[in-house]
Amino acid sequence: MQRWNFVCGIKKVSLNLKQSFYIYLHIHLFSLHSHIKVLNSLGVSAPLITGVGPSGRSSTSVSESLQRRTLCGSLRINPKNYHEAFIPSPDGLADIFLDGVVARNRALNGDVVVVKLLPSEQWKVVNGEECEPTPAGKGPAGQERAGDPSSPDVIVEAQVDEEQGELIRKLESVSLALHVSFQVVYIVEEKHSRAASGFIKFLPDKHFAMFSPADHRVPRVNVPLTDCPPDFPSRPGDYANTLFICRITHWPYDNTFAEGRLAKSLGQAGEIEPETEGILIEYDVDFSEFSEEALACLPQNLPWTIPAEELAKRRDLRKECIFTIDPATARDLDDALSCKQLPDGNFEVGVHIADVSYFLEDGTALDFVASTRATSVYLVQKVIPMLPRLLCEELCSLNPQTDRLTFSVIWKLSPKGKILSEWFGRSVIRSCVKLSYDHAQSMIEAPDKEFSAEELPACSPEHPLQRVHQAVLHLHSIAKHLRAQRFEGGALRLDQMRLAFSLDADSGMPQGCYVYQYRDSNKLVEEFMLLANMAVAHQIYRKFPKLALLRRHPWPQSRMVEVLQELCDQMGLSINLESAGTLHRSLNETVGNDQYSLARKEVLTHLCSRPMQMALYFCTGILQDEKQFSHYALNVPLYTHFTSPIRRYADIIVHRLLAAAFLIYRMTVQKQASHCNDKKTASKRVQEMSTELFFSVFVRECGPLDSEAMVMGMLDKSFDVLVLHYGVQKRIYCNAIEGLQSFHFRKVGKRPEMTLVWAPGDLEQGTFTQVCISLFSLVNVQLRSDAAQLKYSAVLRRPERPEP
Repeated sequence: MQRWNFVCGIKKVSLNLKQSFYIYLHIHLFSLHSHIKVLNSLGVSAPLITGVGPSGRSSTSVSESLQRRTLCGSLRINPKNYHEAFIPSPDGLADIFLDGVVARNRALNGDVVVVKLLPSEQWKVVNGEECEPTPAGKGPAGQERAGDPSSPDVIVEAQVDEEQGELIRKLESVSLALHVSFQVVYIVEEKHSRAASGFIKFLPDKHFAMFSPADHRVPRVNVPLTDCPPDFPSRPGDYANTLFICRITHWPYDNTFAEGRLAKSLGQAGEIEPETEGILIEYDVDFSEFSEEALACLPQNLPWTIPAEELAKRRDLRKECIFTIDPATARDLDDALSCKQLPDGNFEVGVHIADVSYFLEDGTALDFVASTRATSVYLVQKVIPMLPRLLCEELCSLNPQTDRLTFSVIWKLSPKGKILSEWFGRSVIRSCVKLSYDHAQSMIEAPDKEFSAEELPACSPEHPLQRVHQAVLHLHSIAKHLRAQRFEGGALRLDQMRLAFSLDADSGMPQGCYVYQYRDSNKLVEEFMLLANMAVAHQIYRKFPKLALLRRHPWPQSRMVEVLQELCDQMGLSINLESAGTLHRSLNETVGNDQYSLARKEVLTHLCSRPMQMALYFCTGILQDEKQFSHYALNVPLYTHFTSPIRRYADIIVHRLLAAAFLIYRMTVQKQASHCNDKKTASKRVQEMSTELFFSVFVRECGPLDSEAMVMGMLDKSFDVLVLHYGVQKRIYCNAIEGLQSFHFRKVGKRPEMTLVWAPGDLEQGTFTQVCISLFSLVNVQLRSDAAQLKYSAVLRRPERPEP
């Protein structure tokens, strides 16, 4: 930490600039040696790989090179600027930068790679000094801007020249940042599917066509003409709007183009189902039907009933008032709640989770499929399930008034949520009613109301609705205490707006969209799921200290935190980034209490999310330091996932550990944990892309759409906005703003500002309109569908001149 503080302060220290540069270089080399020590301590200094790497080097030489200024990590390519790529730093200080496509050496997004430090003359200087006013539509020196709104973003950065004197001159810039640059020398594991959706282009006098992927992070691919439709050479225009799937088979080291084969034609671009299928294939989501061999692992004699010998092994909770709270459309109900007041004034509270592991035996064909899929994938219009529907929606789903096998965690809690005792075990329940979040919210908002049978779903006669209502109110009261205690104890929650859609029942097209509201009924369920996950984490770690599958959340990258803290200070924002708890408290205190407070909080949340690292599953026997087990955002020492086994394979492993029902090895747990991490990341991205797809269709069908927007990020020739009415984020390019005469970007310390100048309108006499914007500025935008399929732009509306 101290060395980074010193680096950040170089420009403030009275040193000769050349001396400063050498100090900077020495510090980064010292940091590099620290990285290697961290890698060695984690046991990954010599990857167990064979064969020849992409640079033509054997795995032996690669392993040797790890001792010579090399690092290993997962490659992340900037989706908005495919020239920039990063791998995480082992010490959590800051990402390691790879500049340009060549530096990636044919590695693709998500691949695990070995990178080597480049010579210092190839390092990159980012020059953030003030820019001169730039004519709209022009780049530096009056040139046309290289990137338009439909192409990857280009952030203008000065290159480091070979002459050191030139480097020293550039170091004189007061807002300079020096990026130590690396290059990929080996691909340890190809995590990317090597598949992409896109379009084919006819090349005259060639025996191949060119495939252009929709994702700019994937290279263009030469594909044989024989893979193309028979009439493509004579009628290429007929296929200009046809989506294809291409798989890369080879990428020569001396060619910017890869080689591949067309896998299939998806259909017309811009249509929901072809676009969705393309997304699923790109992210390697298995959406095929389950095989006969896998389905044969499930009970064949239906309807299935619980065997008497199994009932005898379990705690019988079928007479308890137990119920589910889920989205109204949910069919895979994997968690239920119970709450009853005890004579001493305390409460017996239970979380009951579907016992999927009873049906999913370790090592079976179905278990192999489930472990490979690792997670269900939720799209706007459908779900790609991890398990067959017979299991998800019938055998394991906690449907009302049906006996179901469960794993239960039951506590004795005080009215304020203090745990007095707890019990873990296998059980059998019979849910009395299926409540939606809306039903539970109605009960919370009307505590004294007597609901009629018509207002709520059918309930079992043993448990009248009034008893269920009372249980919901008790759970809500305890949940409020639990939540308050969590945040007082240092927890953090960074909520971001989530878009939801109403779909036409016949066509499946989006009819409307809205920002999903997170209400007290959601918070109620969340608190008890968190409580169960934390309790189970401690239980399996006690039983299996070297085998437990837990979920950790590393601390944010400290260098990025320092930069963000400096920005907030210069913006006059009282944000305290010292810990998760101080961030949460200051975030809620800073946004104010007016009509734009939620928008400001969303922008601040976006900024604060940038330094955050991803939470990860891991096996406790892999990490030596127990401090690394902790979960930063929850601010707890141990955490796991137990409550969603129907849709997450990690939870199934946790259930098996809880039951001690199978023989398991440390590396098996870690390998599956790593796979679950990959699939969870892919699932999240697929869900986001499904939402983007449907919103693009909505803009096309219902637009243009007008809304206020708030500035949430700025570059030298563009800025990002949060569109308040729809909760989407869009980039506005200054060269594309209608009627803009010029723009001027500058930084005051870390605070970015931009002046926009409009030329006189048709009815104006030589008067210019000038506006200065920065973070949190309010602007008016219009969302318009572009000519390109399923693309839309946010168009900045010219501000109205005030009345004289």
